[in-house]
Amino acid sequence: MKKTNRPLVLASVMLAMFIGAVEATIVSTAMPSISADLGGFSKYSWVFSAYLLMSTVTVLLYGKLSDIFGRKPIFAVGILLFLLGSLLCGFAASMEELIFYRFIQGLGAGAVLPIATTIVGDIYSAEERAKIQGYLSSVWGISAVTGPAIGGVLVATVGWEYVFWVNIPLGILALLGVMLFLVEPQKHQKPSIDYGGAVMLTVSLTCFLYWLVEGGVGFKWISKDTLLLLGGTAVSAVIFVMIERKAKDPMMPFGIWKNNSILYANLVSLATGVIVIGITSYLPAYVTGVMEQPAAIAGFTLTAMSIGWPIAAIISGRLLIKIGYFRTTLAGCIFLVIGTLLFVFMRPEFGPLWAAASSFFVGVGMGLTSTAFIVSIQSAVSYEQRGAATASFMFMRNLGSTIGVALLGSILNSSLLNYFHRQGENLSVDAINELLTEEKRSAISLENLRFLQEGLSLSLQNVYGVTALFAAISFLLIFGLPRKKGAESNVK
Repeated sequence: MKKTNRPLVLASVMLAMFIGAVEATIVSTAMPSISADLGGFSKYSWVFSAYLLMSTVTVLLYGKLSDIFGRKPIFAVGILLFLLGSLLCGFAASMEELIFYRFIQGLGAGAVLPIATTIVGDIYSAEERAKIQGYLSSVWGISAVTGPAIGGVLVATVGWEYVFWVNIPLGILALLGVMLFLVEPQKHQKPSIDYGGAVMLTVSLTCFLYWLVEGGVGFKWISKDTLLLLGGTAVSAVIFVMIERKAKDPMMPFGIWKNNSILYANLVSLATGVIVIGITSYLPAYVTGVMEQPAAIAGFTLTAMSIGWPIAAIISGRLLIKIGYFRTTLAGCIFLVIGTLLFVFMRPEFGPLWAAASSFFVGVGMGLTSTAFIVSIQSAVSYEQRGAATASFMFMRNLGSTIGVALLGSILNSSLLNYFHRQGENLSVDAINELLTEEKRSAISLENLRFLQEGLSLSLQNVYGVTALFAAISFLLIFGLPRKKGAESNVK
């Protein structure tokens, strides 16, 4: 019988995770240029929200489908959709088109990362996973190290379209590697797909996301629109829970949440999702628009996070064995608190090195926590539940990022409008487009330049204050994790 070629499958999985990480940082770096070219700074957060919404909604469904049909076919569907979306994004002629194509890209991304991580859990023993998951977590960082730099170079040379198209050849190689070299056990389960749960989860998250992004901008916080959207969110969420409790094969098997290691890991993952998206989405706009640095330098500030992440991820695998699960994750959350506080105290005159140092600390925190959580979760369940359990962790991080980009985008837009109103100016949020390229900055008066920069700086300060709050929440949640030796030994 043919056996799985573990080194080649691991290389393919790492390549798949590479394009996921590159997608996050390259697009963030390019967004100031994209917004300046296509217009619509008020829709800035929707470029991230569209992608995150679809990947969040589908990650649980894909995880369950991979448990039923096998990892290979679901991985193939996901990566092909992701590549189609990437291709179309490069051809977008307006912000609305780009947002629509990001929906398609996110629809595929929901399968790529969780199934890639689950495949590693399938082909390596519990003893090997701490080391291998450290490699996988480091790929997020290592690929992101190159992402901002590549993004800055592509934007400055051939154009922002290529930040999407660079995914295509790498994605094809990753797909071929998994399809050719992964051998899975035969599936004898009768398919039972939770379509109702998927629909209700989509409706609930879409209503909530739209309320967060447009509240205070498209309509007043206290209004009929708010009532309808929050009502739709609540009703569909209740129906989702009812469906999941009765479904034969639910998207979200609530039973696995009774394990404290999984429960608190997922709650921390939700909070860290808000932190990461808050920094990666808006730091380039701060460095470019307020500090007046080129895209390559803005990319460098995100690269610092990507350097801290892989270093810490590799160390995390060793720390799990030496000091245990609880202490490793506690150390990670301390770094997250330090990093987010550095962002809160950042000022334009501190320059990009301060921003880079802040990013580095957040990266270290993410590297320490993410590796420890994935190893622990995959050790706590059987093969038949591993796809759903891993997907639940990815879902919570994606959900955090989805809520985060919407919440923080709303805070940014509302803060800008309030700033303009206090200064007696009747401007829209799109006025910030004038700050995002050197050419546009040079075309406005020095007085207007300083006025807009102060508004963007103060508004982003509010955004970073919220990320610091979520870092503090993460730190407190860590104390809910099991601390006895038996709980720690399951990751060894």
